[in-house]
Amino acid sequence: MILVVENEKDKLDKTCEMIKKQRGNEEIKSFDNSPAALKFARKNKVEIAFIDAKLPEMDGFVLGQYLKDLNKYVNLIYITDDKADAFGAMEIRASGCMLEPATDKTLKKEFDELRFKNDRAKKTKVFAQTFGNFDLFVDGKPIQFKYSKTKEILALLINNRGSQTTNGEIIASLWEDDEDSKASYLSNLRQDLQNTLMSLGISDILVKQRGSMGIAVDMIECDLYDWLEKKKESRYHYLGDYMNQYSWAEYVHAEIDNISYAMEDEEY
Repeated sequence: MILVVENEKDKLDKTCEMIKKQRGNEEIKSFDNSPAALKFARKNKVEIAFIDAKLPEMDGFVLGQYLKDLNKYVNLIYITDDKADAFGAMEIRASGCMLEPATDKTLKKEFDELRFKNDRAKKTKVFAQTFGNFDLFVDGKPIQFKYSKTKEILALLINNRGSQTTNGEIIASLWEDDEDSKASYLSNLRQDLQNTLMSLGISDILVKQRGSMGIAVDMIECDLYDWLEKKKESRYHYLGDYMNQYSWAEYVHAEIDNISYAMEDEEY
């Protein structure tokens, strides 16, 4: 996803047209003000952002810092008519800074020299551990969640193996409570989950629909998924424990117990 934020419409349109010529296969979203751009970025993963350094309301460097908070691998490229803005771009560790008027040549140079290549997320290893206690690891490091219920929602989605799980189903699993009494709380937790994943650059593992969520099973490695697919050939070994923290996991626990017993019977 490429984000373009430029205060003047003619410059905004021109920049978008040049980007389309060079990166026509990528989605481009444009805004003429920083608050709208930030609102969009909070709900969508932005990999490259072309930003007018002198935006009103919220200047380009403040916006850039917010984008970095959402995705530490975002490439920030500033557009300016003032060479002094290059210092601000350096301070924020931007990918680049283009002096106006931008040209196809200068734009190509910025794309060729991105600070973070767009395949960075693909190289990020996301591993979900379900045998024993549930944990999520990114590049080998366990993720710390702000709220335990945020982590539990993610565990439930992984337990459901890609199926879209409705808000009502989440509430019934986590609280066994009336849906209306927890709807607002769940909305905050959903947003916290999205923000957490975006900050790690892995928001694409979450598939959202109106009123439901699911896991993109092809975007993560998971001991359960691998074991169910490969059985005895799996690198992971089921020893009888599954998502020990969560009582709602007992149904899948029973299912994999039965599969494990059947595998043992086949050996005799």
